[in-house]
Amino acid sequence: MEIITLVENEQKNKNILAEHGLSLYVETSKHKLLMDTGRTDAIIKNASELDIDLTAVDTIILSHGHYDHSGGIIPISKINNHAKIIMQSSAVLPHYSNEKFIGIDSAISDLPNLQLIDGNLNIDEELFIFSGISGRKCFPDGNLKLFSVINGVKVQDDFSHEQCLVISDNDKKWLLSGCAHNGIINILDRYKEIFNDMPDYVITGFHMMKREGDGEYTDKDIAVIKETAHELIKTNTIFYSGHCTGNFAFDTMKEIMGDHLVQLYSGKRII
Repeated sequence: MEIITLVENEQKNKNILAEHGLSLYVETSKHKLLMDTGRTDAIIKNASELDIDLTAVDTIILSHGHYDHSGGIIPISKINNHAKIIMQSSAVLPHYSNEKFIGIDSAISDLPNLQLIDGNLNIDEELFIFSGISGRKCFPDGNLKLFSVINGVKVQDDFSHEQCLVISDNDKKWLLSGCAHNGIINILDRYKEIFNDMPDYVITGFHMMKREGDGEYTDKDIAVIKETAHELIKTNTIFYSGHCTGNFAFDTMKEIMGDHLVQLYSGKRII
């Protein structure tokens, strides 16, 4: 199996574009797939630089209905109109950060290769998608400014549109999430409900980043970051993170988690 970070916030090679977005390319024995597609068409250039053939991709899985994970879908659809695009049905709803629209391009809903699902989906012996994440332990406060529009009414986003991909590779399991809006601890609890175990590896953002206008990290924010790290280090799982985690949160967690936490960047070959 091969996993390459196609798009991330950080870069180490000036020829590989970075942007506020996330995309992972995964090649298994049966599939060539994308988990998210970044914010723009940067995925096209990066794939070319990394010798990844996007026309051969058979599956695109959208982790949740935000623009920084779905922006490459329309550009990719112009060169690949056969890859199945799988997302939760609520991902197509309008989503906002306060008053700013952060949802997906409405044109995605018209693509003929789009598959909307509600809940879990067992694709085959390699790929399994789950949602239905509940619980609010170590819930990122940044979520409180995020909303959905349902039947014309703006409501607090419950992140029912968030889904995670589990990849089985020999005797190892990889859990891929996008931003872990539901909180990574709650996502892992849901994983354990389904698989009665913990994944060997997790690739995810932790949604702890403070962006312009968000203010400074509060004592509560820092407590949640540290509590999350202490919970994760109890497992034998290796975590790869970046994107919406933020440098301060990553560095704080790294001090606690050590080698169990690895930084992502555009172009990183994970395995």
